[in-house]
Amino acid sequence: MKARDLSVLLGVILIIIMLVIPLPGWLLSLLILTNISLALIVILVSMNTTEALQFSIFPSLLLLLTLFRLGLNVSTTRSILSEADAGGVVETFGTFVIGDNPLVGFVVFTILVIIQFLVITKGSERVSEVAARFTLDAMPGKQMSIDADLNAGLINEHQAKDRREKIEHEADFYGAMDGASKFVKGDAIAGIIIVLINIMFGLIIGMMQMGMSFGEAITTYMQLTVGDGLVSQIPALLISTATGIVVTRVASKGNLGSDVTEQLFRYPTLLYIASGTIFLLGLTPINFWLTTSIAAVLAFGAYWLSRPVQEPEINKDAEEVQTETNQMKSPENVVGLLSMDPIEFEFGYGLIPLADTNQGGDLLDRIVMIRRQLAIELGLVIPVVRIRDNIQLNPNEYSLKIKGNEVAKGELLLDHYLAMSPGMEDDDIDGVDTMEPAFGLPAKWISEEVKDEAELSGYTVVDPPSVVSTHITEVIKKHAHLLLGRQETKQLIDHLKETYPILVEEVTPEPLAIGDIQKVLAKLLREGVSIRNLPIIFETLADFGKMTNDTDLLTEYARQSLASQITKQFAQQDNTLKVITVGNEVEQIIAEHIQQTEHGSYLSLDPESQQQIIRSVSEKVEQLSLQEETPIILCSPTTRMYIKQLLERFFPQVIVLSYNELEPNVEVQSVGVVNVA
Repeated sequence: MKARDLSVLLGVILIIIMLVIPLPGWLLSLLILTNISLALIVILVSMNTTEALQFSIFPSLLLLLTLFRLGLNVSTTRSILSEADAGGVVETFGTFVIGDNPLVGFVVFTILVIIQFLVITKGSERVSEVAARFTLDAMPGKQMSIDADLNAGLINEHQAKDRREKIEHEADFYGAMDGASKFVKGDAIAGIIIVLINIMFGLIIGMMQMGMSFGEAITTYMQLTVGDGLVSQIPALLISTATGIVVTRVASKGNLGSDVTEQLFRYPTLLYIASGTIFLLGLTPINFWLTTSIAAVLAFGAYWLSRPVQEPEINKDAEEVQTETNQMKSPENVVGLLSMDPIEFEFGYGLIPLADTNQGGDLLDRIVMIRRQLAIELGLVIPVVRIRDNIQLNPNEYSLKIKGNEVAKGELLLDHYLAMSPGMEDDDIDGVDTMEPAFGLPAKWISEEVKDEAELSGYTVVDPPSVVSTHITEVIKKHAHLLLGRQETKQLIDHLKETYPILVEEVTPEPLAIGDIQKVLAKLLREGVSIRNLPIIFETLADFGKMTNDTDLLTEYARQSLASQITKQFAQQDNTLKVITVGNEVEQIIAEHIQQTEHGSYLSLDPESQQQIIRSVSEKVEQLSLQEETPIILCSPTTRMYIKQLLERFFPQVIVLSYNELEPNVEVQSVGVVNVA
């Protein structure tokens, strides 16, 4: 154990001994001056700290100083009542205040005590109480802000951990300060009581045991009592003031000894000020050699602590980088306001427990798993999701934005479960009717009491975190093509180039630019086709990219190359595929109305034929929906993308496949034919 840590422990033991063992007058004077010196240092440090962690030991230090001061009160009271003497310091302070009129001196002392108790102590206590309450209320929001910055990539895990620890320490500090302020208040009350005891019992002991007259007893004990009260209340006043100043600091992780010595003596220059103050006290009738000795010790300590320490030279480039960083952080710089998060999840204050780990929320962990799951399913690195609370939303409402545009929203009841209907409504199940947000299924919000009953009735019951996680997953899948830009495409190409350098060089930058590749990949994602198998997609682009730069045609070729993947994605477990086929007449009508231009081809169909085709598709899709089958339309390769373009606006959920996108071994079962009347 270091000597400075041991000195603090010995100091605490000395305080305990002081409460029991009588001390001589000269030692009391030494301890009283030490108490004043510590109070001066504390208030000077509290006024010069610029960051919260610089004086985090203050709550514990406040307790120790209060205990030290009370120990001095007990020792001086024992000396005053038993010997009518409490050392030169107490007697000098009493003489200065009382002078020739004990009553006037006592009134002045009473005013000082009232100021200490009603103004400083009371105010510090209130500030500590309010700060503690508001800090604890703000903890969830601060933690969510840290998690959001982590998800957005603004900070790394180590920085996030440090910030979380800082918030925890702030909460600990404010709780400790709220309690420590009660020590200050109790110390002020105890000081008043001790003064009354000294005067009352001093008169009794002086006249009855020491044979003093009433005037002699009142003069002697009033002088000693006021002197004792002053040397106690002046440090208490300084500490109370420091309490109000330091109340916004946070706690640290160090032990008490190292924190006291490191933080209390952080500013050596302040020790010179304290040393000079104590030396000036020596110019009064107080023991000159005693004050001079203490002042010399403080001055030597300041000199020793302020010795120059060899610091490593800072690189000039590092200084320039730091200067640029400070400029970027200046209030005038608004460049950061132009950035937009790819994915944002906002929620009302009623849903804060979803993301608050202290309240059991696991939304952040679920989003991490969602990103991993979608990376495997789609072959796309999903950007980090920025999570924040939004007071403009209803308490139980949440919103999901893609590149600044709201694409989905919903409401949750955290103390309920979502029960999805098995197909037949059960009126015996009590709940709030709603719609399942991800798939639009009819559902009910039910309480935990009827959860088991709903499960026995065939309902699918899920908790709110699972509901919102599923919704986020499906929305990101649906809008994945919006998240794939040229920069993201370049990252995918660079990753592929590490394994297939020749293949990548054959595709880009010639004959296809990154923008062309991005369009092909985005079109695949738009129709729910995974781009994880990039080597096959690039093989196709290498084969056909020299023949055409039409990204629609290249997408169709890529789809045909991914026939095995597409078949596995949509075929049932028994290797069968139920589809709605497109009649020959419809195929012929569409083929005849394809217009070729230098920028590509498009479908130019007359409104009547268009309505007939849409009406026929609507009837067949409705029949499949009643059978709870996924609507899939099968057509020829030459017309697939045009049929998809025609139906996408009216039936976005309908899947359109071509014969070339299916493996030969799959069994195709036609459940309807699209015709024109």
